Amino acid sequence: MLRTHTCGELRKSHVGETVTLTGWVQRVRDKGGMLWIDLRDKFGLTQLVFEEGKTQEDVLKQARKAGREFVLSVTGKVSERYAKNDKLPTGDIEVVVETYSCLNESKVPPFIIEDETDGGEDLRMKYRYLDLRRNPVRKGLELRHKIMSETRSYLNEQMFMEVETPYLIKSTPEGARDFVVPSRIHHGEFYALPQSPQTFKQLLMVSGFDRYYQIVRCFRDEDFRADRQPEFSQIDCEMSFVTREDVVEIFEGLIRRLFLKTRNVDLGTFPHMSYDEAMKSYGNDRPDLRFEMKFSELNHLTQGKGFNVFDSAELVVGINATGCAEYTRKQVDALTDWVKRPQIGAKGLVYVKYNSDGTLKSSVDKFYSEEDLKAWANEFGAKPGDLMLILAGEANATRKALSELRLHMGNELGLRDKNVFKPVWIFDFPLVEWDEETKRYHAIHHPFTSPHKDDVHLLETEPGAARANAYDVVINGSEIGGGSIRIHSRDLQNKMFDLLGFSKEEAQKQFGFLLDAFEYGAPPHGGIAFGLDRLCAILGGSDSIRDFMAFPKNNSGRDLMIDTPSAIDQEQLKELGLKITS
Repeated sequence: MLRTHTCGELRKSHVGETVTLTGWVQRVRDKGGMLWIDLRDKFGLTQLVFEEGKTQEDVLKQARKAGREFVLSVTGKVSERYAKNDKLPTGDIEVVVETYSCLNESKVPPFIIEDETDGGEDLRMKYRYLDLRRNPVRKGLELRHKIMSETRSYLNEQMFMEVETPYLIKSTPEGARDFVVPSRIHHGEFYALPQSPQTFKQLLMVSGFDRYYQIVRCFRDEDFRADRQPEFSQIDCEMSFVTREDVVEIFEGLIRRLFLKTRNVDLGTFPHMSYDEAMKSYGNDRPDLRFEMKFSELNHLTQGKGFNVFDSAELVVGINATGCAEYTRKQVDALTDWVKRPQIGAKGLVYVKYNSDGTLKSSVDKFYSEEDLKAWANEFGAKPGDLMLILAGEANATRKALSELRLHMGNELGLRDKNVFKPVWIFDFPLVEWDEETKRYHAIHHPFTSPHKDDVHLLETEPGAARANAYDVVINGSEIGGGSIRIHSRDLQNKMFDLLGFSKEEAQKQFGFLLDAFEYGAPPHGGIAFGLDRLCAILGGSDSIRDFMAFPKNNSGRDLMIDTPSAIDQEQLKELGLKITS
């Protein structure tokens, strides 16, 4: 090694030792007779000292040429600092430099490489190799490494085997769009990059591997969103001879282990909630349970009183904001404007203030008596000092809008603490949903999800009412993982393909290999996949998954550092049998 110690290692116990350090220049402070350089590496930062009359003249001369991000090697004696820095682990010592070598110079970096930087996101992504030198970014990747290491350790203890599956696979019409890869050897034919290893892990169960896992890269050619990447990582798992309860027990254990080891947080036992309950009480299937504000439905108390907005509504529903009765008219109007934004889609907002003196004041006093409003307050469980917020309209759209308002109020009231973690399992999702545009059913999860054992008969009579034997795990309003018990019978899988509009020929062409495998003794099996990037973000207290990826794409799916996607030359296109027309 070119060094004897790292820049984060030296303490008072090392005083008097001669050491060699290597690293990057964080900053230089030249006071004429004294020169200090802060030297940084992955492990920390150490102060170097040069002094006129004590440091050799040629060493001091060279050191004065150092700039930010120069790469240095220095040898010197560890000394106790006179002015200690209690914010640094190495703040009790400094190294009095005796020999100095500049291993490489650096241009002036385009942004400050410190915890707080002046670089905008696009600039930092263009120079990502510099951004990765910053402590917050490095710590994000260290957390990701620890999560991956603990995941492997836990699953290995549970007798899982890590198996790699192919990256060049067959394109399928279900789910998101595939990234496709043209074949040079077979002109006109294409591979696809996997959206998940779903069929391969099922085949491993047919093969008798019993317990499989893989930390795997997946690819989806989806429309761009602020916090979605075209390539992402999954903790992908499958088990044979299991029920839903077995899968839940094993993987609840994994999540509890990760939180305990990385955040020293004991999540305890996860509550269970049905999809119907989640939609009824929170308006979505990813409820944030860090705060209450459950929905209260008011149709029976509000309709038939002459207020047409409520009388004509399929659903009248609201939330109770504890302690918000003191909201001003301006604040309530701002909430009304907020829910009327196109992204939310509500047509208006009705409010009821439960004043501290016990009186009730609403925006619809013309239609409802104080006795009516008290009945609403009882339904909400409201108390003096609370503010009730009510929406009305078509049921699904209204629940969705109220869900957004609930989360908005949670943010406004500081109820969504990133250091508080509330997990929940969601069960009994619908198996399929009808798509008016295509006039056919689509799988909610994927076409290999088994129907609930009590609902198999509904596939032929009332498919939309059939429940999936599926499960999601949600933490703080984010789905971090989901899975299901799979279909393992060819007959039942064929029924599912029929329901989803596949002809027998299409099903055989796309998934014949899996259907054929089911005829050779496929065991009952089920599994789950966790979004590694999202899990890292939640454990790291960040809203962005990019903070935990070494080389992420930007919001437009571009890598600004290597400038991709980009065109390829005509010779490559010719080899692939492709032609681009403008």
